[in-house]
Amino acid sequence: MILLTIIARIADGLPLAASVQEDEQSGRDLQQYQSQAKQLCRKLNAQSPARCILEAGDMYFHCLIAEDVCYLSLCEASFPKKMAFAYLEDLHTEFHYLYGKKVSTVTRPYSFIEFDTYIQKKKKTYVDNRTRRNLGSINTELQDVQKIMVANIEEVLQRGEALSALDTKASNLSTLSKKYRSDAKYLNTRSMYAKVAAVAVCFITLIIYVRFWWL
Repeated sequence: MILLTIIARIADGLPLAASVQEDEQSGRDLQQYQSQAKQLCRKLNAQSPARCILEAGDMYFHCLIAEDVCYLSLCEASFPKKMAFAYLEDLHTEFHYLYGKKVSTVTRPYSFIEFDTYIQKKKKTYVDNRTRRNLGSINTELQDVQKIMVANIEEVLQRGEALSALDTKASNLSTLSKKYRSDAKYLNTRSMYAKVAAVAVCFITLIIYVRFWWL
């Protein structure tokens, strides 16, 4: 289930549109998650990763950044990550078409609150089981979710650390991992050459020994 959706401007975290599942339907108190979502939007910047997943207890925030706008959804852990990002991609396409040129000019929060109608419609589409099965085969071109950065939202908010910093750390870890693999390959190659050289020396020594022995 998609419980919460927020669309915000990257430049200053200004919320542009939002949609919240009714509490009586979800059986959850979403105020804490709404607060976390707003804090998160204020921490985003141009260097933040285009896609990331943030763990929030037994639920996940899925974040998509496109055209200087953040699209954020809160989903139950059982909701497929691929579907969550496909949902955000659809919101981005429609929102940018309708309001893309106005995003940088608005000053009031929730200036495009009427977009909630489209959000509700699209959310219903993705929550429907039959539609989810169909979309599973249609959206094969979506970026592999296994490659998307995952972090814990409590750690991000408590440390006051921007997602861009986490992305940098993830990139550094990736670079170190590549360097380790490269070094390991180099050492393995050297080891192989050393073994071949040792065998060759023994073989040559044996030939010389046998030759002089028989002579």
